[in-house]
Amino acid sequence: MQKKLFGLLSLLVLLSLALTACGGGAATEAPAEEPAATEEAPAATEEAPAATEAAAEEITLTLGSWRVDDVAAWEAINAAFHEKYPNITVKFDPTNPPDYNATLRTQLETGTGPDLYFVRSFATGRELFDAGYVASLKDLPGINDSFTEASRAPWATETGEPYAVPIIAVSHGVYYNKEIFAANGIEVPATWEELMAASQTLLDAGVIPFANGTKDAWDINEVVMMQFIPSNIGGFEGRMAYLNGDRCFNSEEMVASFQQIDDMQPYLPNGFEAVSYYDAAQLFAQGQAAMMMDGSWSIGAFEKDATDFEWGVFYPPALEGKDTYVTFHIDAAIGANAASPNLEAAMTFLEFLESSDFAGLLGNNLPGFFPLTKDVPTLSDPIAADFMAFNESAAGVDIRFVWEKLLAAPSGSVDAYTSLNNNVIAVLKDEKTPQEAADAFNADLAAWYEPAAGCK
Repeated sequence: MQKKLFGLLSLLVLLSLALTACGGGAATEAPAEEPAATEEAPAATEEAPAATEAAAEEITLTLGSWRVDDVAAWEAINAAFHEKYPNITVKFDPTNPPDYNATLRTQLETGTGPDLYFVRSFATGRELFDAGYVASLKDLPGINDSFTEASRAPWATETGEPYAVPIIAVSHGVYYNKEIFAANGIEVPATWEELMAASQTLLDAGVIPFANGTKDAWDINEVVMMQFIPSNIGGFEGRMAYLNGDRCFNSEEMVASFQQIDDMQPYLPNGFEAVSYYDAAQLFAQGQAAMMMDGSWSIGAFEKDATDFEWGVFYPPALEGKDTYVTFHIDAAIGANAASPNLEAAMTFLEFLESSDFAGLLGNNLPGFFPLTKDVPTLSDPIAADFMAFNESAAGVDIRFVWEKLLAAPSGSVDAYTSLNNNVIAVLKDEKTPQEAADAFNADLAAWYEPAAGCK
């Protein structure tokens, strides 16, 4: 089933990216055969032992990441790599997520960057490659065979030249406290309207319905708003209509997404403006909030912290009469620092990331982070399996709405991510109506994105 799901995702993302060419890896020559023994070159004998290679040099590689919670998992992965390549040690050195982009850029500009590092998809990673900070992987053996073109595409040029090895996709959903639901006679809702009615029931019972806040801003945008949009716009095909100018970014479908944000506002914690992402997770883990909209990456944290009650996950249902589309996002790859003095060893590690061994280590040491290799491993975590089941039951899957083409804006303009984030928070603070927020979103994009300027 997992292979079927990843195939579906790959097809959708491939169509959305519309690359002009596939990046073919350079052919590698087979090593020349050893010359036959001749009188001039006698064969080795016990009296004249064959020459042996010098002991391999001990090398330590640093691996930068924005995943500070994954130290133990990457220690296990890196230990497995070290067992295969005893002369190479990989040290996982993560940075606090909000600081990662700026910290990495400073490190690369000052020549202190890690040998290997997590590369964000689409525009953010591409900027690093264009600046010469990420090594080309056009000659990396196996990269074309191990991944679909759709999985490689977020880290490839228009001609298909790859510059990072895809490693992770993530899903989104609603974590919920099964015991609170049962105590209040609530079933998993089938429509958005049912979810709002359930939220009112919880509020009337003195329970915080949703733990989410806005102090850290990004999560209300990425894991709340971007869960709503696909079902309202019709998934991949709907997103293409915006990117192509066939729909304006203040269409009725986008207004409906902002309206769902407005619907949620009464069911957030009191003082939600001061509730951080960490605070929200603790509210849910401690049983003080019945639900939290979040990503699959939080499975491990909740399995560790939410131990006093039974919990599960469901996907936020669509508005009545609409089909549910799932946000399943191709999220992270690993690239090599083009200036690393250990580039050859770094390439060896990148080849390891293409293997089924790595896919199994990743998927089962980091439940909720889904490997992107064609050879999909069996995942043992039941919540991770539930996230994957969302894809099976959905009308379709797609990446996050603003990631393709809309993340980078010209200097002085507002990119789509920032605009969407600002307008979502403005709706929650009652500073804008859903229509006003959608209009502002459209205006920000029309100022620099040509299809938005001439949209129908």
